[in-house]
Amino acid sequence: MPELEAVHEVMGRRFLFTVETSDRGEDYLKYERMRMDIWEDQDDHLAGARNLVSENFLFDGGSLFIAVYEEARAGGFTREPEHLAAFAYGYVGVKDKAVAFRDPENLVFYSQYAAVRPDLQAGGLGIRLKEFQAEQVKDRLGVRVITCTFDPLAGVNAYRNIHLFGMKVLAYKDAYYQGFSGRLNRLDIPSDRLLVSWNLDNPRARSREGVDLPGLLQSGVGLVCTESVRVRGKSGELDLRVAEGLQLETTQDQVLIEIPYDYYTMLRETDVSDAQVRQIPITWRKLTRRVFHDRFAAGYRVVDFQYLEEEAGKRDFYVLRKR
Repeated sequence: MPELEAVHEVMGRRFLFTVETSDRGEDYLKYERMRMDIWEDQDDHLAGARNLVSENFLFDGGSLFIAVYEEARAGGFTREPEHLAAFAYGYVGVKDKAVAFRDPENLVFYSQYAAVRPDLQAGGLGIRLKEFQAEQVKDRLGVRVITCTFDPLAGVNAYRNIHLFGMKVLAYKDAYYQGFSGRLNRLDIPSDRLLVSWNLDNPRARSREGVDLPGLLQSGVGLVCTESVRVRGKSGELDLRVAEGLQLETTQDQVLIEIPYDYYTMLRETDVSDAQVRQIPITWRKLTRRVFHDRFAAGYRVVDFQYLEEEAGKRDFYVLRKR
């Protein structure tokens, strides 16, 4: 069984990964504060601090709270909120509601939130956080499957979940959440999600067959037609890749679904009064939603997620293969 805490070096710095064991409500407020700092959605809240304590699997519930603390400049670790670098929160649920909790094989762990402080993102800390969570879920809770959802247009999550961890895409969920706003969502864009499953007994079970991404693009199996355009965004002029249409006639066994590279930047930059610019991520949502449903219905499944570096910038692609 893993220890409740461990020290790992990431980006040349040391971090303390620890399962929350406190029985004091005030010690759970840091999770809500960091969540608000990252998502900036003032209408979306966790449960009250007192209830979060009772949710903890170490007390009365089935939730797992993980905190990551950055080492102090003088050395050593303190569990003060100002040193909080990342957190993860999730809870035990069931696959089949009719079976419910009667069969241990029916249990899953739903990973609700995993967040890294903005100044520490893109350095691998989020990957190590998910790995630490997986160790605790499998060996301490005894649950073998983790599920979660993420925005299909968020390439950073798709790359980690699908390419690195080999998570299996179970379904495409239209407008899965209602009324989401804040920094990572917009009220005029439906909060679609991909539901994915992580088998902890075979954590990297994705296809090991090589994917020739440039070759696939040249062969015409890209299902979303895109081009790079110059627009006036929130911070000034910039180039954005826009979705213009779909190409669904292909019968190839392997196809590509492109999404915008760095969707969250696109979301912020297009949050302007210009209707054409504002429409860019909405069009991405509508077209990719349609193509995911079309390919899934035709028997395709997601086997990988990759990016391509071109002179004009990076591009993100889901790789799908017919069953």
